[in-house]
Amino acid sequence: MEMKPQTSSLPLFTRFKLFLGRTLVNIGLHKDGTIDKRFRHLIDFKSPANSTPVDGVSSYDVSIDPCWFRVFVPDVNTDKLPVIVYYHGGGFALYGPDSTLFNELCRRFASMIPAIVVSASYRLTPEHRYPSQYEDGINVLKFLDDERNRKNLPEKADLQRCFVSGDSSGGNIAHHVCIAASKIKFQQLKVIGLVALQPFFGGEERTPSELSPENELGVTQKQTDAFWNMFMPLSGLANGTWDRDNKVINVSGPRAEDISGLDFPATLVVVGGRDILQDWQRKYYMWLKKYGKEAFLEEYEYMFHTFYIFTELDEATHVIYVIKNFVHKQMNMFTQ
Repeated sequence: MEMKPQTSSLPLFTRFKLFLGRTLVNIGLHKDGTIDKRFRHLIDFKSPANSTPVDGVSSYDVSIDPCWFRVFVPDVNTDKLPVIVYYHGGGFALYGPDSTLFNELCRRFASMIPAIVVSASYRLTPEHRYPSQYEDGINVLKFLDDERNRKNLPEKADLQRCFVSGDSSGGNIAHHVCIAASKIKFQQLKVIGLVALQPFFGGEERTPSELSPENELGVTQKQTDAFWNMFMPLSGLANGTWDRDNKVINVSGPRAEDISGLDFPATLVVVGGRDILQDWQRKYYMWLKKYGKEAFLEEYEYMFHTFYIFTELDEATHVIYVIKNFVHKQMNMFTQ
């Protein structure tokens, strides 16, 4: 793999897109803890599935009550391909597998790794609060594990080489899906890796990276606070049993899940040096190591939150090769 790029000065086009996205999201955030989704069409363009390959990858949609997922299939000549179950970001409140941003990202995963990518939807906040997103997340794995649903994946999909992945809020979901999966005896499916792209974690105490204005290029403290408020259950907030140190938000905090006895998969954690969430992500990596779990940290010094969707950046391509190497390393370990 080529040397890691170092884009210290972002292109003007990238800065403009960041400014526009940040502004539109802020406009939609209401003081009462809700979000006006009427503006979504301005930032959330949609893309249909493509039965005819686009850039060597075809796609189709599968319904799974109450959600659905999009399957990306690369046109490669091989008998078996790993399966990557992917959960999109958006603060638990925005986007879906048909969002152009994530449709293109998952197509790149499918083509460059290569892999069968299952891009999963989940119910969004504030209409559906915790634990809806985690229930929907693990239900995808249960659905794929059911022999009756095998027809929904290509024959070359190898469920014994399954990876769970997600970015931002999807990275949070992916972590908790892996905890749940570690407690389930699947019939066909085996999770052998987790890819956490700048996962959305937090806590009551502000970290240095959250307090630095230089890190608010991709997501701001105002936005993360609003997204957590829309995510937390109203009953828990009312009776005082929920705050941001809950184990589902502060995953490596004092009330974290004990994973010492779980067969938690090898984990790749991707961090950006200009992401306000970076301190939580590094803490997560160290927490995994403390429990003796196999974990890898990949840092991009000058990258902001969600940099991987900005294809004009060399880092957005480089990180996919990092993921590819991780996937193939774990596959090789399980074939020895």
